Amino acid sequence: MPLFHLFILAVIQGVTEFLPVSSSGHLILLPGLTGTKDQGLAMDVAVHVGTLFAVIAYFWADVRLALFGTMRLLTGRVDTVGARLALHLILCTIPIVLVGLLLHVTGWAEALRSLAVIGWTMLIFGIVLYWADMTGGTQKTSEHWTIKDAIIMGLAQVLALIPGTSRSGITITAGRKLGYDRESAARLAMLMSIPTIIASGTLLMGDAVAQADVALLRNAAIAAVFAFISALVALIFMMRLLKSVSFTPYVIYRCVIGVILLGIAYS
Repeated sequence: MPLFHLFILAVIQGVTEFLPVSSSGHLILLPGLTGTKDQGLAMDVAVHVGTLFAVIAYFWADVRLALFGTMRLLTGRVDTVGARLALHLILCTIPIVLVGLLLHVTGWAEALRSLAVIGWTMLIFGIVLYWADMTGGTQKTSEHWTIKDAIIMGLAQVLALIPGTSRSGITITAGRKLGYDRESAARLAMLMSIPTIIASGTLLMGDAVAQADVALLRNAAIAAVFAFISALVALIFMMRLLKSVSFTPYVIYRCVIGVILLGIAYS
């Protein structure tokens, strides 16, 4: 795979993974809109690994807290902030793991990868994000995250299995409607991405390695590095931007892309 193609693939994944605009939808669209060959499973896994390390690096303080909390949780105690955070992350990940495994086994995951599906989900869930952002309260911060809210956000995250929905977008939508301020909703959505990406990567890793050769593994490593850098930049940009603006710019982007894709799909 040419270096430029690797760069474009990684940047698309890195930039869109944490913005509420659907990374999976963009990755599916890349070969169709550019005329290039589908990047394949190994590349998809590689760029997701790159973004995983980016979110861990950006939220390292929270990740370290959850790691120590997990050890505390294993002893049966949920009496620290870290243990509660670890418990909430586990609970909100269970729904998407179970449904994702079901879709993978039944083949429905591939059946949903179409321009029409992506167009509708980009448009519909963009409007839903706008509604939640405009009507959601701001009385809660990430420190107020409860088991009930974690489960609700986890159930919402299942919708991200439909290409074009956006995992970060739908979890931010749920967080805003539950009353979390914009920064807190985004922070929780990003932390939720860590166990989710690990789970999906583990599920696909076996197939990806079986398809790989030395050249492909080298390309995958390069793509992972590009994805890490672009994802980290995107995270810094979004978290700083949320201090002064709403999610409306992302909503506009989603709606424009959604309308264009529906026009192509039904033409």
